[in-house]
Amino acid sequence: MAGAPGATQWILDECKRQGFALAGVCEAAPPTRQAEFREWLDAGKHGEMAYLEEQYESWCDPNSVWDGAQSVVMVADLYASRDDGPDEIDPRRGRLARYARGKDYHRVMKQRLHNVCDAARVKWPGQAFRSFVDTVPINERELAAKAGLGWFAKHTLVINPRLGSWMLLGGFLTTLKLRPLPDQPVYDDHCGSCTRCIDACPTKAISPYSVDARRCISYLTIEHDSDIDPQLAHNMGDWIAGCDICQEVCPHNSPRPGQPSDEPRASYRSGESSFDLLSVLNWDRDARQEALKTSPLKRIKLEQFRRNAAIAAGNALKKQELPELQAMLQEIASDDSEPDQLRRAAQEALGGPRSP
Repeated sequence: MAGAPGATQWILDECKRQGFALAGVCEAAPPTRQAEFREWLDAGKHGEMAYLEEQYESWCDPNSVWDGAQSVVMVADLYASRDDGPDEIDPRRGRLARYARGKDYHRVMKQRLHNVCDAARVKWPGQAFRSFVDTVPINERELAAKAGLGWFAKHTLVINPRLGSWMLLGGFLTTLKLRPLPDQPVYDDHCGSCTRCIDACPTKAISPYSVDARRCISYLTIEHDSDIDPQLAHNMGDWIAGCDICQEVCPHNSPRPGQPSDEPRASYRSGESSFDLLSVLNWDRDARQEALKTSPLKRIKLEQFRRNAAIAAGNALKKQELPELQAMLQEIASDDSEPDQLRRAAQEALGGPRSP
């Protein structure tokens, strides 16, 4: 069913009123990188994320998610800025990825998308709208590129030439048939011959336009339930939840003097940039819940968070003496009441072999 004249402009204006930094539309059609995704899965590069294989058909066609969808509206929020500068490194603390340093973006973005969809339902009562923010098996990055928000870059994130890649993506499917505005941009790939993200990755997880999740620090700290390979752990540095290295080195995220005053500004930056490692190693379930009650990191289990902190503590001890952290790791390593995985992580962090 065709949309009413001016529908696209009306919806994009609503997205702007809700504060989204970018918005665009595209057809609800299968992605063009379907073959690459299949090869990636067949190579096992999704690691323990079995849901990607199980939901493969849905990932390959928005209409498998919601039959009858004609169009997709994609939006982006900024969660960091080119002007933020590098983190201050404290060996007693473990860093969080920038997207996780404030409120849970799932809730914040979803509510604003609901507001757009609710207003659209009133205007077009015969049409349907379904929002998503990491909540349905849909290829948000490719759809964002198709909707003119940027291009699919070598580190597999979307880069906007004006705003960079510090973006959170979301959107909604609709039965309304929307056409892009005449001035909606179509971005060519501007990565060129640059390989900074590939070269900077300490675990060598990135190849052009592909990331091996099994080696990616973000995956290892958030999605990976099992023991982490000691060599990978050694290269994880002080990251305990996510990683920003590939974006930190990207020239498209470099500061630009004379930034227009009306350029969108970053959101979600009210929280801690790091956690005290000794505190995390001492967390119980209540302490974890309190620390993460407004965070998007609630998906990381207690045992995983403490494992990540043990690895970061071990990496810090390789650089300098930190008696309190060393004593804490020794206590965990020898305590049979601690989870086996955590004890093994502590043993390796101290330079010893894993116990069975």
